[in-house]
Amino acid sequence: MTLADRVFAQIQDAIVKGQLKAGVKMSEAELTTRYGVSRGPLREALRRLEARKLLTRIPHVGVRVVELTIDDVLQMYQVREVLEGMAARLAAEHVTEEEVQGLKQLLQQHQQQTELQTGKGYYQEEGDFDFHYRIVKASRNEVLMQMLCGELYHRVRLYRYQFSVTEGRPHKAFAEHSRIIEAIEAKDGEMAELLMRRHISAARQNIQNHLVGEKR
Repeated sequence: MTLADRVFAQIQDAIVKGQLKAGVKMSEAELTTRYGVSRGPLREALRRLEARKLLTRIPHVGVRVVELTIDDVLQMYQVREVLEGMAARLAAEHVTEEEVQGLKQLLQQHQQQTELQTGKGYYQEEGDFDFHYRIVKASRNEVLMQMLCGELYHRVRLYRYQFSVTEGRPHKAFAEHSRIIEAIEAKDGEMAELLMRRHISAARQNIQNHLVGEKR
């Protein structure tokens, strides 16, 4: 990895985990010290994070961590529910035995996480280490891949992780993942879609309860 790659991954991880809070201003001087890089690699990393819509640049103010409204988040989850439900149904039609075994192994890896075992969170790295990403890939639908694995994907990861820390949610989410895999393995597209939609709907309701509670 180049220095820019490394600092990009570190800052993205910090944003997703909420260590860099929504709306906080990004100070280049502070970040160069924190991550031990010069301004050149740091600025390249920040540009890439802007492209992923995890940072936003405000004229005469600077770069801040993206901050979405409650409506923005809930609308994003409404779209996810429909599109990822479709992806699960298509995955059940097209998935290979090797992909099914890969999904099972992935959940076994997730199960070893200390955060998940203690019920404190359910963190998934991006790409092939992410259950949802694997399902979308297994759908074999290029349009769904572009829509769900592009810009939307990285913003979704931010909210998926930060609201997985709600009491009881990590274990429930893991169990829901397991049932979705069972339906996909059984080639039951209708059930896979139903379970995925319920899974994302439950996550959306969890986020809504949390955000509304914070406003009160």
